[in-house]
Amino acid sequence: MVQLEHFATPVDKVVSRLRTLSTTWPERDGVAVFNRVYLTVTEEVDRHVDAGQFPDAQAAITLDVRFAERYLAAVEAVTEERRPPACWRPLFQFRRHPGVRPLQFALAGINAHIGHDLALAVVDACRTLDCEPVYLEDEFDRVGDILIALEERIREDLMPGPDVLQIADPLTHLIGSWSLERARDGAWSAARALWALRALPDLADEFARRLDAAVGLASRMLLTPLPD
Repeated sequence: MVQLEHFATPVDKVVSRLRTLSTTWPERDGVAVFNRVYLTVTEEVDRHVDAGQFPDAQAAITLDVRFAERYLAAVEAVTEERRPPACWRPLFQFRRHPGVRPLQFALAGINAHIGHDLALAVVDACRTLDCEPVYLEDEFDRVGDILIALEERIREDLMPGPDVLQIADPLTHLIGSWSLERARDGAWSAARALWALRALPDLADEFARRLDAAVGLASRMLLTPLPD
């Protein structure tokens, strides 16, 4: 008899899905690199939810699940040979490029997910919960704090080596041009703008498309092939 997996919260279901994806791709695959990072972040969010460390657990769960759905939808689109959002295309296009390093894959995925998906996920969560974005600000900030706390560890894991060598490494200069905190702040501003434009769907759609394209361009730059 097959034992059914028990999910205490919807976040558990997301964690299970990410773990399954981790077994699907080769370890060096660029999407697999990001997926492992995202799994670590989601597991940490899940632990915070279970420990009661969010002011509103239901709001935190809703935001986290709506957020994950954006990435999972991009994976599904590629699996079904459909085009993913522009922000995700560079990662899927360069996922097997030998000149792109693991940290670049991780940051390109984080850039796509934070820069584009998070803003739309806030709007999705507000519609689900029937609330204004300000109602989710504490949960948004706490998730962002978890990401920032994990960022240094992620960088160290994916770019090990003596600091003296890292200073001269072109990867150091490339990743230095991108900031998680700036991406998070931009996502919050974009979410508020999209929410304010909800009564003007054509304008909201145009804003979202331009955001998608701009984030995709940044991801493409992060994936610039580098010499060994």
